[in-house]
Amino acid sequence: MRQRIAVVGAGPAGLTFARVLHRHGHPVTILERDPAPDARPLGGTLDLHVRMGQRALDKAGLLPEFEALARPEGEAMRILDVHGSVLRDWQPRPGDPAHPEIDRGQLRDLLLGPLDVQWGRGVTDVVPGGAGGALVRFADGRQETFDLVVGADGAWSKVRPALSPATPYYTGVTYVETSLDDIDNRHPDLARLIGDGSVAAYGVNRAVVAQRNSGGHVKVYAQFRAPLDWHENPLDPVDLGDAEAVRSAMLALFDGWAEPLLDLFRHGTAFFHRPLHVLPAPHTWPHVPGVTLLGDAAHLMPPLGVGANLAMLEGAELAEAVAAAPGALDEAVRAFEEQMQARAGKWAEMTMAGLDRLVSPDPADALALFDELQPS
Repeated sequence: MRQRIAVVGAGPAGLTFARVLHRHGHPVTILERDPAPDARPLGGTLDLHVRMGQRALDKAGLLPEFEALARPEGEAMRILDVHGSVLRDWQPRPGDPAHPEIDRGQLRDLLLGPLDVQWGRGVTDVVPGGAGGALVRFADGRQETFDLVVGADGAWSKVRPALSPATPYYTGVTYVETSLDDIDNRHPDLARLIGDGSVAAYGVNRAVVAQRNSGGHVKVYAQFRAPLDWHENPLDPVDLGDAEAVRSAMLALFDGWAEPLLDLFRHGTAFFHRPLHVLPAPHTWPHVPGVTLLGDAAHLMPPLGVGANLAMLEGAELAEAVAAAPGALDEAVRAFEEQMQARAGKWAEMTMAGLDRLVSPDPADALALFDELQPS
């Protein structure tokens, strides 16, 4: 009989896993707690690397469709100092490694395709079955058994406790996100500042980054080192649910920076508090039959362009391993985990080191990091 496989989470990792298995003719039950695809904002844009995200899409047979949606011009990157002077202005050139951008929503729609997601199926926990398989318990009180449960349910995974006691810890860096719409028409000066890709300015223990998405939409991120409860300071509390209060706090935090950079906050709409958490690196666990992890559930790391790429590649690789070993499911998963944990551990350590340089007491450290990654 065909083995019953479930993936928890309809993000890039889970959908890539399901889409590649679907291509091999194997159905996957996709369990997602969100009640609908548009239940919440999916975040900004992703740059998909040739050897990671694009490779995964190729395994899913979706590379041509991705290339039709992707924005190669989105690789452009401009770095300013806090006074607005241009320090670096990188533009993609023929022959450079291709890391084109795609909006997260577009990527999810591309991966969804013919897949049937069970929306509104919140998982509370997973219980391994000992000899194999696992029991999934749902928020509505129901439960269901599968031969393999793949946890691709992100930072606060409900599947992870079946394998590991590890929990995410705060990095000391917080993001506050806002956005601007129709920027080319409504804020042409800011559109020129951002260009076709991103603009960033780095100061002492803080940064401002603005990143163009498709359709004239721009995501703006204030990045700064602060206690997790910075907004609860009794001398100057900030109501995170009050957009004007958060806007004022960001303008005060970046007081003295160039006016165009401050305008990114002045014209921002809603504000979202996003403290950065990570898992210990490397994060490993002893193999447990019937359960495994992908992506942020397995190796939550700073958002420096690797996490989603790695998650998608893992999803594709696990799917191919499962499809190639229908009679040896547990052995295939065990071998995948060994490879995945070793590779992800290295990337997690590298991205944590990168975060320490990007949000640093010395802004020159951030510039040096970009020079290493994008030599002139």
